[in-house]
Amino acid sequence: MADHGSVLAVIPARAGSKGLPGKNIIDFHGRPLIEWTIRAARESGCCDTVLVSTDGQDIADKAIEAGAFVPWLRPAHLSDDKASSISVVLHALEQFPARTVILLQPTSPLRTATDISACFDLHVATGRPVVSVSPAKPWLFAKAADGRISPALEFAAQRQDAEFVAPNGAVYVFDADYLRSGRTWWEDAVAYTMPVERSIDIDTPHDLAVAKALFA
Repeated sequence: MADHGSVLAVIPARAGSKGLPGKNIIDFHGRPLIEWTIRAARESGCCDTVLVSTDGQDIADKAIEAGAFVPWLRPAHLSDDKASSISVVLHALEQFPARTVILLQPTSPLRTATDISACFDLHVATGRPVVSVSPAKPWLFAKAADGRISPALEFAAQRQDAEFVAPNGAVYVFDADYLRSGRTWWEDAVAYTMPVERSIDIDTPHDLAVAKALFA
């Protein structure tokens, strides 16, 4: 296979969303939602190719119009809600070899080109996977069937200097060989922190309304 570029941005966009039907191409400030991610990837200056992996022809058409490369429709076994983003990326790499992969979810329209390039630069500087995160509160409880709650995490690290963060789904940067090794995506990863107001991941009508308000 020919090497079509050493840095490959992969945007996974499955057609069968349940929480917000058609979310990947729903209107977001005058453009299909996925277009904001495609534009950010192209403007980042670090992606040789911006590839959209989708099983929906309507999504493919919108992605191509926005300047992305859509070389195939994703096979059925990678198109249900059980398929992981990493499995989709590995499939893309089989067809389209690259040295570095930047995974970008189309449901994070407030992520900027600068966020993408900063994550890539951090990956180059450290040689490690990079995951975008946002500040998070550590208080997480599990609720049992009878309504009782109990801590879901150990809170021994409740130090004043502790910083808690959560992946926000906006940017992941990996060496392709790292992904092929089967190691977990967070192993050895370093964090790139984004503000909460740019970290929303759209999955419901409420998320969409909040993101539109924050964007405006």
